[in-house]
Amino acid sequence: MIVCIAEKPSVAREIANVLGAKQSHDGYIEGNGYQVTWTFGHLCTLKEPHDYTTMWKQWSLSSLPMVPSKFGIKLIDSPSIKKQFAIIEGLMQKADRIVNCGDAGQEGELIQRWVMQKARANCPVDRLWISSLTEESIREGFKQLKEQSNYQPLYEAGLSRAIGDWLLGMNATRLYTLKYGKDRQVLSIGRVQTPTLALIVKRHHEIQTFKPSAYWVLSTVYRDTTFTATKGKYQSAEEGQEDLQRIIGKEFTITDISTKKGKEAPPRLYDLTSLQVECNKKYGFSAEQTLQLIQSLYEKKLTTYPRVDTTYLSDDIYPKCPGILKGITNYSALTAPLLGKKLPKSKKVFDNSKVSDHHAIIPTGMNPKSPLSTQEACVYDEVCRHFIAVFYPDCVFSNTNVTGIVEEVQFKTTGKQILDPGWRVVIKAEAPSGKDKSEAKADGKSKARGSDDDDEENKNEERVLPLFVKGEHGPHEPTLSEKWTKPPKPYTEATLLRAMETAGKTVDDESLREVMKENGIGRPSTRAAIIETLFKRNYIKKIRKSLEPTPTGIELISLIREELLKSAELTGIWEKKLRQIEQKQYSAQQFIDELKQMVNDIVLQVLRDDSDRRKIDTPSPAVVNSNNASTTSDSFIGQPCPLCGKGRIIKGRTAYGCSEWKSGCGWRKTF
Repeated sequence: MIVCIAEKPSVAREIANVLGAKQSHDGYIEGNGYQVTWTFGHLCTLKEPHDYTTMWKQWSLSSLPMVPSKFGIKLIDSPSIKKQFAIIEGLMQKADRIVNCGDAGQEGELIQRWVMQKARANCPVDRLWISSLTEESIREGFKQLKEQSNYQPLYEAGLSRAIGDWLLGMNATRLYTLKYGKDRQVLSIGRVQTPTLALIVKRHHEIQTFKPSAYWVLSTVYRDTTFTATKGKYQSAEEGQEDLQRIIGKEFTITDISTKKGKEAPPRLYDLTSLQVECNKKYGFSAEQTLQLIQSLYEKKLTTYPRVDTTYLSDDIYPKCPGILKGITNYSALTAPLLGKKLPKSKKVFDNSKVSDHHAIIPTGMNPKSPLSTQEACVYDEVCRHFIAVFYPDCVFSNTNVTGIVEEVQFKTTGKQILDPGWRVVIKAEAPSGKDKSEAKADGKSKARGSDDDDEENKNEERVLPLFVKGEHGPHEPTLSEKWTKPPKPYTEATLLRAMETAGKTVDDESLREVMKENGIGRPSTRAAIIETLFKRNYIKKIRKSLEPTPTGIELISLIREELLKSAELTGIWEKKLRQIEQKQYSAQQFIDELKQMVNDIVLQVLRDDSDRRKIDTPSPAVVNSNNASTTSDSFIGQPCPLCGKGRIIKGRTAYGCSEWKSGCGWRKTF
């Protein structure tokens, strides 16, 4: 009997249907020589400190650093998980062969490997590797099964990530909580979480300490068109007034007109991060919400695997593209010009060297069998339109630059005219407000910091100018305007995702951003969860679309002086090493040894600290073993336990406690 194990019941049903397994049992589906079972995501997790030794059960500085000689896994303590695992274990013990049908990525590999290890599976194991759940993709995947050993580097990278997060999270959280948490308030530290919080706090400080300065801009209106002095900003009103007085009452003369044609290529296909960014900017969806929506579309067979970090397709997808375009009949008006013709094959779209595990997110060519939710329809529309657009011609436009002069003071204006919309027929150009445009630049560019005339520049670039003739002249209306420099914008989820993708560096260019993804912090699939974690731990809050650090978050980052813990750049280096482990270019053991050494150095450094680092006393819902703290708000009921992380906060008659108290967790807080 061949046992197939998927990551979700819904995925298992799709696979069973294709394999001809029709008989439903408790926890699996059987038929045609197959037994198809499933997990619920993670069934196993790394052991907790107290599972290694009773010395690590109580939080104490003397027990740090906690570095197990060998890491182990255990089953998550949940009745439903224990029941399903018992079924899986029974099937695997009798199996002739196992097919790992987990999500085709690092996390999916880790989830299923741990289950097979825990179930003591000893038969041969194959790996199903597919990018969509369509019947065609599943059938093709089963024809191309590979030995699981081919994916050992992927597993080692996932295991290294999990162990690294355990080493840093467990040790640093206990270390800072015991050393600097007032009333033993839990101070949560994480390998990706803390550098991300540091980015937000840094931006907050830049805004708070920003000192606006005045400058002046000289402009004039000639033939209903605004021209701006080429001198740029005047640093004093006197300097600007001097030129203003020189040109008042004098005629404006056009000195030069230049028009240059240009082309704009279609936007790249979506990876998960770019989809989350666009949906946050356009629809206000959170990163986590977009991930859930695109995951739902994937499970409905409408889009391909979502947890990807590339915007390219592999060459083998090219022959399938006409069929995909023909299949999305809801977009027939847009696909009609492409059908029946040879599709262009651009290197900006198809590049095997830029695709490792999965290609960019694209539609599968299937139409929805049932109505989509409004939010799902928005995400599906984004994916479909971007896929169609890459096969359309470039947008052709002309840029016009006009210069003029008055009494040796030069002025200029620019305009842009669309000559052939090309792909813009598919993806309509938006006309966001000035606020939205500035938010899109809020990665920290100097423009966002230095001036408020960016919006005027953008308007000038997009407008069509009247017909000017060189040498013409006439009256004009000059104005000297006082302006003030503005601070950088707070992060939105969109701009924070971009900052995480490039380890905090400001990168607007798509090509350069692609190169820098190797050094990004977190994985595309985990960044949304990191942001949600910062919300849950009361380290950040959202004001409209802006992300702001809370007093607790600000204090925590100011407290941490160990740069290794909060540097986005250093965390990006670790992420690059994890990618190199996947590619067999770096040793998993070396990565873990480096993290062990780093944790040891940080513990020694903090333990020796006798400086005046103040203890954090900002109220928080999380307090370790405290029986005299202030009342915890009922809004925190159901949140993860701050001590063991496994249980949830529950309310008793006189105190709040951890739901895992029977297992030995001692977290408790009285009313």
